[in-house]
Amino acid sequence: MNKDSQLRVRFAPSPTGYLHIGGARTCLFNWLYARKLSGQFILRIEDTDLERSKKEYLDEILESIKWLGMNWDDIFYQSKRFDIHREYAEKLISSGKAYRKEGAVFFKCDFESIEIDDLVRGKIIFKELPKKEEVIIKSDNSPAYNFSCVIDDALMKINCVIRGEDHISNTPKQVLMYQALGFEVPKFAHVPLILSPGGGRLSKRFGATSIREYKQAGYLSEAIVNYLLLLGWSPGNNREIISLDEAKDIFDIAKVNKTGAVFSIDKLKWVNAEYIRGKTLAEFISLARQYLEENNCLPPDVDNDYLEKVLNLFKERVYTLADLKDWIGFCFAKEIQYAPETENILENNLSKEMKLLIERFKAVDDFKSENVESEFRKVAEELGVKAKILVHPSRVALTGKKIGPGLFETMEVLGKDKVIERLQKLVNHWGGEHV
Repeated sequence: MNKDSQLRVRFAPSPTGYLHIGGARTCLFNWLYARKLSGQFILRIEDTDLERSKKEYLDEILESIKWLGMNWDDIFYQSKRFDIHREYAEKLISSGKAYRKEGAVFFKCDFESIEIDDLVRGKIIFKELPKKEEVIIKSDNSPAYNFSCVIDDALMKINCVIRGEDHISNTPKQVLMYQALGFEVPKFAHVPLILSPGGGRLSKRFGATSIREYKQAGYLSEAIVNYLLLLGWSPGNNREIISLDEAKDIFDIAKVNKTGAVFSIDKLKWVNAEYIRGKTLAEFISLARQYLEENNCLPPDVDNDYLEKVLNLFKERVYTLADLKDWIGFCFAKEIQYAPETENILENNLSKEMKLLIERFKAVDDFKSENVESEFRKVAEELGVKAKILVHPSRVALTGKKIGPGLFETMEVLGKDKVIERLQKLVNHWGGEHV
């Protein structure tokens, strides 16, 4: 690449499936490198497989890239360039570097050895090819991947090709095609694959789901981008939280690790939780409400003020927005069902203690968390028991679960009437009298 020419990189997804984690990271590294060096980021849709390419996949790919915060400077569709590919195949035939056979066109791989200076992996020397000829135009008259890739990269002035290391084996064939056509060979950067916890390639079980599915699972776009960055690159100084805007000023493709990065859903959840914690309450409420509405998790007549109080209970406790679906139900339920895992808590009949608690709560005029807690602890002291003896069954009574947000904050949000009603239901469950 001429040092005076503007950097031009590309991401080339195939709309035969959704955008997955590996592709999203490749897209991100291309975008960051272009933005860092004031270059151009090109999106090329490799839709040459006309039978498997679908509009729904294309729409999802484009939407996911936008959602992750990346913009492109130009977009091309490979399927609209078949005539150009065939034209260059004819040039190779005319020069004796390609030939027709059995309805297809083959490129002659005249090969001794090829050396490239990979921006990530350093010097790579190719000493042999698996075969001496390569299909460039298939029998159905459509271009083969390696050939269309070379033609389009050259004509689009792509001077740095950043892609996964699984493309290394394509590199020598492509270099020969560049040379045969008189094109300048671009720089290459082959980034390592993202690995499953067991060290193999990602599978559906370990992270290889689409970006769309991560969005549906309640992950924030900023968190996914941040985590993708950490899969193969580090901002330094043991820093793990970095925004896309900050990263584009310091990203260096040469600093990408040579070894594969292991995907960890737990680490992704941690990063996502950090971004949730970093939101203002208003921002979190806006994100959470939109997510819950899209997933039909809110009553149609939900009170806005009450919803804000409910969401405030969980802001510091959830890892993903999807966690809210599992946790907020008790705040809107008319009847509380006790989860099976609470049986051991409910084994000990504390109806007498709970009835006293109900009586004291009835006398609390200002049902704020601090006042409720004060009265709660007074009751425990009067009964001669540790507060936690009453905490666990109270939480089950209010939420139906063993764990949840702060008990007294929960009581304030639910309100006096609902708290007393649910505590009374637990007393009834134990066979106690109505207070």
